[in-house]
Amino acid sequence: MASSPDSSPHPAPKPDAAEAAPHIVGLGASAGGLASLELFFSSVPADSNLAYIVVQHLDPTRKTLLGSLLQRVTALPVQEATHGMVIERNAVYVIPPNSELTVVKGHLHLSHSPHPRGLRLPIDALLSSLAREQGERAVGVVLSGMGADGTLGLQSLHTQGGLTLAQQPESAQFDAMPRSAIAAGCVDIVVPPDEMPRRILQWVRSQQAAPATGPHPPVREDVATVLDTILGLLRAHCRHDLSLYKTSTLLRRIERRVAVHNLASMSAYAELLAGSPQECDLLFAEMLIGVTRFFRDPEVWRDLAEQILPEMLARPPQPEPLRAWIAGCSTGEEAYSLAMLFKEVQAATPSAGAHRLQIFATDLNAEAVDVGRRGRYPASIAADLSPERLARFFTPHAGGFVISKEIRDMVMFAQHDVILDPPFTRLDLLACRNVLIYFNAVLQHRLMPLFHYSLRPGGVLLLGGAETVGRSQKLFKSLSSKTRLYRRNEHAANPVYVDFPIKHLAATPKAAATTTVTPASTPPSNLQSLADQFLLQTHSPPAVLVNEAGDILYISGRTGRYLEPAAGKANWNVHAMARPGIRTQLAVALRQAVQTHATVELTGLKVEEDDQRTLRVTVQPVQAPRALEGMVMIVFKEGPPLPRSRARKGSALSQAESNLLDERNRAHEEIMALREEMQASQDALQAANEALQSTNEELQSANEELTTSKEEAQSMNEELQTINGELQTKLDDLAMAQSDMQNLLNSTNIATLFLDNELNVRRFTEQTTSIFHLREADIGRPLSDLASTLNYPTLHADAQDTLRTLATSEKQISTQDGRWLSVRIMPYRTLTNMIQGAVITFVDITAAKELESRLRKG
Repeated sequence: MASSPDSSPHPAPKPDAAEAAPHIVGLGASAGGLASLELFFSSVPADSNLAYIVVQHLDPTRKTLLGSLLQRVTALPVQEATHGMVIERNAVYVIPPNSELTVVKGHLHLSHSPHPRGLRLPIDALLSSLAREQGERAVGVVLSGMGADGTLGLQSLHTQGGLTLAQQPESAQFDAMPRSAIAAGCVDIVVPPDEMPRRILQWVRSQQAAPATGPHPPVREDVATVLDTILGLLRAHCRHDLSLYKTSTLLRRIERRVAVHNLASMSAYAELLAGSPQECDLLFAEMLIGVTRFFRDPEVWRDLAEQILPEMLARPPQPEPLRAWIAGCSTGEEAYSLAMLFKEVQAATPSAGAHRLQIFATDLNAEAVDVGRRGRYPASIAADLSPERLARFFTPHAGGFVISKEIRDMVMFAQHDVILDPPFTRLDLLACRNVLIYFNAVLQHRLMPLFHYSLRPGGVLLLGGAETVGRSQKLFKSLSSKTRLYRRNEHAANPVYVDFPIKHLAATPKAAATTTVTPASTPPSNLQSLADQFLLQTHSPPAVLVNEAGDILYISGRTGRYLEPAAGKANWNVHAMARPGIRTQLAVALRQAVQTHATVELTGLKVEEDDQRTLRVTVQPVQAPRALEGMVMIVFKEGPPLPRSRARKGSALSQAESNLLDERNRAHEEIMALREEMQASQDALQAANEALQSTNEELQSANEELTTSKEEAQSMNEELQTINGELQTKLDDLAMAQSDMQNLLNSTNIATLFLDNELNVRRFTEQTTSIFHLREADIGRPLSDLASTLNYPTLHADAQDTLRTLATSEKQISTQDGRWLSVRIMPYRTLTNMIQGAVITFVDITAAKELESRLRKG
């Protein structure tokens, strides 16, 4: 995803005099993170003018070595964080064990972690606090680790416009944490750790050099061409058309990606985009940045609680629940806020009755929808919610909060493109806040009639603070100009054309600003086609084509005598439109034809009770052509009028009347049988549903327990991995020190023998083998068992005396091969001044003895 590295050196960004606080880089790591941190800080220049805060999953019961290990690879001062410490430039701060580290007003804030192992998310806590404190000036980095800690924090930071980085998964010892963040679509740069400092400094420098935010100048023709190219690449990759978004919004998002990659122009970025599907995903996620929080804009929620919701609850309860649509729901906070408010208002209204609210929460960003669907939020939401709401509607979990099942069941999440996908209908409330501001005027004007159509009579539309209904005032009546609440107007002066979204528009090469419907071309008229049309209209029987559910798909001829629109909202279903005299028999015949795939004929029907004409209905399943397979054709044919029978006094019913009575009885029996069958099926389904619900609850409970155990085990595993990394580094240091000492001892040419407290061999130098017959297998053998060339029978006794008295013993001893050695026995002292054995050194003094002998003889 990253652009090719620039090998030219970049000077560190100089601090702005107007900026008292430095840019802060928050780094999160877990298992395998020590190596990644060392690579990162070994590439950080000493004068970067940035502050670095490191959070790693640590064992709460052990003192960490992280600070001292990092100090070895960087010239920056590394110190363990303390509560209230001022954050300074060119400094590294490391989290202490069993703590949660956040940033508050330029100071470090330490708090004891309130969660047990497995539920701690210290990286999310740090990055979320950086998002709140520094916004677009903050930098977040996620390195090697297991689990998903850091993902929510990067999402918060990305939403505020800060820079987010994740370690390239292939370079991480454990790639779960980086992959989780990348999959969430909130990562700007994915590179190895040693490349990150250079990219961060480039971004900080470009941010400091950027002009103050203001309106975009008119788009030049060359920029417009490149913009079309970029939008075409996004449309081909993501299947979503952004051409109707505001140009200024698109350019602002693209320019940020250009700055992230340190590219010279949008054309260069278009070339990068063409060869990088991952960058297409990141740019698309950038376009869909959603800024939201619980109960955002309190005035809006106050009007809903005091005016709109009480009106909805005052209506008589209906079998169908109240319906609300939150378009552009982002990560779900607004949808859950509405659900919580509804419950509060319902509880406070004694006459509310048994109303239910179904909320449809949709967004174009699939990752944001997934976050809302999970219903898990960081601990930072406590700043937007009262303690009462937190206690009533949330459950603490994994360093944050989980929405309660009562509220979660009220909301249905789905990915939805308001431009291309069909809308939700029969709504009592439609909230589309801060979505229209990203669309141009043409699209805004197209959506208003669609929103009007989606609402029920009396439905309410809620827009964002900077949005209005524009030129569609006749469709909506303003309830509050301040909070942008509108009621659906039932008395619009003229009917308004509703431009329904059509999904296939997304696949067109380039969407136009307006949609033009081209009428279907009419074939040239000729004698045969005109004659066929006349015959079909005049002599063919009336018929309708329906699907298995009875929805009418096509009408041929005049069917008004047999079908009529039902009262109320338009319903094109044959069961609702059939005349009462034929409705029951037609329903039974349609069901029988669908089940048996055979033609069913009904004869002797009468549309009206006093009608003398008979009706024959043919219900035929369609097998061919293939495009109509599965549908049913219903044909209506009228027969001649029944002959009027002359009634005779006291005579029995006529034959025709008797037949009609029998047919009615049969129809009644069929209806009763159908009702019993439907009731039995409903009871069986209800029993199966209850059994499945019970099983689901049991599985959910077991799953939660297993998830908790898994999280605890994973947390302990991460902590052990961290400790193992630190200890491995220490072991490497000790191995190096041991090698140094071994080389030092060998270089002195002094035979040295190390003994433990029982005078067993602990270690020896190479020169000792010329005095004692030692091998590696002799380590651990008693000194008294060793054969030597020394003429020193009291060696063992002298070593015992040294251990007892702690006094050094030094003697000159001859050997069997004619050499003289100076034998020195000293106590072995540890760094803590403990006696752990003895050390015997053997220095060859043969030359000195020979010289002394010659001097005496001379």
